[in-house]
Amino acid sequence: MRSFRRGLVRASSEIVEGVRIALSNLVGARLRSFLTTLGIVIGVMTVIAIVAIIQGLNASFESQISTLGAGTVYVSKFGWFVQGRDEWWEMRNRKDLGRRELEAIQREAVHASAVAPMAMTRGPVTRAEKEVSTVQIIGTNAQYLDTGAGSIAAGRFLSEVDVDLSRNAVVLGAEIVDRLFPGSAPEASLGKKVMVNGIPFTVVGTVGRRGQLLGMNMDANVIVPYTTFRRDLGAKRSLNIAVAAAPEDLPALEDELVGILRRVRQVPPDKKDDFALNRQEQFLKVYRQLTGALYGVAIGVGMITLVVGGIGIMNIMLVSVTERTREIGVRRALGARRRTILLQFLIESSVVAALGGAVGTALGLGVAQLVALLTPLAAAATPSAVALGIGFSAGVGLLFGSWPAWRAARLDPVEALRYE
Repeated sequence: MRSFRRGLVRASSEIVEGVRIALSNLVGARLRSFLTTLGIVIGVMTVIAIVAIIQGLNASFESQISTLGAGTVYVSKFGWFVQGRDEWWEMRNRKDLGRRELEAIQREAVHASAVAPMAMTRGPVTRAEKEVSTVQIIGTNAQYLDTGAGSIAAGRFLSEVDVDLSRNAVVLGAEIVDRLFPGSAPEASLGKKVMVNGIPFTVVGTVGRRGQLLGMNMDANVIVPYTTFRRDLGAKRSLNIAVAAAPEDLPALEDELVGILRRVRQVPPDKKDDFALNRQEQFLKVYRQLTGALYGVAIGVGMITLVVGGIGIMNIMLVSVTERTREIGVRRALGARRRTILLQFLIESSVVAALGGAVGTALGLGVAQLVALLTPLAAAATPSAVALGIGFSAGVGLLFGSWPAWRAARLDPVEALRYE
């Protein structure tokens, strides 16, 4: 035990001494140290900047996509992702989804916790002399919010009575409130009359802010009973049906919906589905594929630059071994072991690379923040990414410094003392 402690103390003192010598050599040859680490700096800066931007985009995308509801399946005539023109025409020629499919799902889907139809169009919304053109008008029912479609900011949402009696009740999105009632609290709009596509409606509530979804403003909409929508705004429009369930019940819900819809729509057993089931995960899957390719490009560029930087470190360390041959001979003559010389040069190369990695990390984060300030792209970096950038660059220094360190450790003390 005592010998183990002695060995540990000796190793620690050798590491501390190696770091001290490495730093003194770096300070003594500032220009050479800068040029040596330049490749490492550029490589780490590139990787950290790209990773920070991608992580920021990930956080922003996941925040936006959460408005679709993690536990919601969207039944639609069209799939969210269409592969080719032929598939688009096939979907376009499908029968519309209507009240028959909605009622069948409401009646028979035992795993569903909420079912909300969604019929959509665009039109102007006006109040007195104020007008907002091309507003998204959504026709739905009282369970719309339960499918993950926001929350009430003021007043109430549509009720089942509003739907059953086809009332002219409307719930306004946050931006519509701002445009039609500027400078007023959301409560000021309650009970007021607005014209939706030329038809008078009474405001019963407002929805809280939801932000953007893939570039679409989720606050620039108004919500009316879908029965009123079909009567006054678009009786022949196909419905989208949002069906919510507990996340663990989603696979069972999808199987259930397929069976219900195929039966109601009379799809023969040998024919494929003439409807689509869309989920939040589909967006996430496609997005991860795209960002995965970006990660690959970032890692590839960074690796190439780090290899170039590592070769530069190896070259400079070989020069350093040649310049310090006599010093190595003196140290060996005074009793320094080969292991000590090897450790010293390995520490020196890893310190050079780690410092380059630290500078590259700082510059990469700065570039990412600059991109975030000047463009719509977000930027964020986790501590693990920063630690990885510095740690990996130190590893490159160890790898490419191993050959010069081995050469220094293998020098013959007598020949080294004779070197001029």
